[in-house]
Amino acid sequence: MTGIDKKNIRGTHEPHDRSVRQELFIVVFGTHTRAGKLFDLALLWLIILSVLIVLLESIPNLTYNITHALRIAEWVVTILFTIEYVLRIWIVKSPQKYILSWYGIIDLLSILPTYLSIFLVGSQGLAVIRALRLLRVFRILKLMQFVSEARTLGRALRASRHKITVFFLFLIVLVFILGSIMYLVEGGESGFHSIPQSIYWAIVTLTTVGYGDVTPVTVVGKMISSLVMLIGYSIIAIPTGIVGAEIYREVDDVRKRGNRICENCGAEGHERNASFCKNCGNRLTEQD
Repeated sequence: MTGIDKKNIRGTHEPHDRSVRQELFIVVFGTHTRAGKLFDLALLWLIILSVLIVLLESIPNLTYNITHALRIAEWVVTILFTIEYVLRIWIVKSPQKYILSWYGIIDLLSILPTYLSIFLVGSQGLAVIRALRLLRVFRILKLMQFVSEARTLGRALRASRHKITVFFLFLIVLVFILGSIMYLVEGGESGFHSIPQSIYWAIVTLTTVGYGDVTPVTVVGKMISSLVMLIGYSIIAIPTGIVGAEIYREVDDVRKRGNRICENCGAEGHERNASFCKNCGNRLTEQD
């Protein structure tokens, strides 16, 4: 009889518990529902508030009342972020994957320094540990987790990383060549005392920064400098075109295939009619 009662209790409460977790998962991790959008909007403003508190706390000579109010606000924000962090761990089916993921680490780093300050305050020899509170600025990075466009940009950057790497290597070779040429043309009299110094000039000129601390004085040097500046303006368009093409491809792909999220591993980009996750094989729930 006891076994039957326990069985009935599990059968009564577990489905309800799973339903609550699924609904919370859709709200917290999804953005396609009204509740999910409101949650993300509230989280966005909370993150902006927390970053603003960090900025204000760094201002010297604040009055005691302002400093006290900022500390109270910081604790309120930290407690809310702690609740959010625990909630995310509770609703996912694989808590370890979330805890060890990029966003899980960022969530932990954003709340940890405030709690550490409880044990480290008052120790003058450990005053340098206060720098840990600067880790709270990691909350800025959490802005990316509920902006779907940021995920599209991230996938586009990953897809174009090989092209960007080749382009970057080409730039390195180019500045080495230009720096060597300017060293031979100008020499130490114009400030080009060595090839590394000339390479520095080439990088500054090619990126159109132009500090002006090293400038050519000969006619040939000025002609080369003008050519390098024109090349710099032309080069800016190359990575823009590469990443832009990948972004368009990602947006078009998401529009065609949908962007359903797996509850178990958090993988995205599943087909609209898919029943199982392409990454872990978990059955997908209907979120539309």
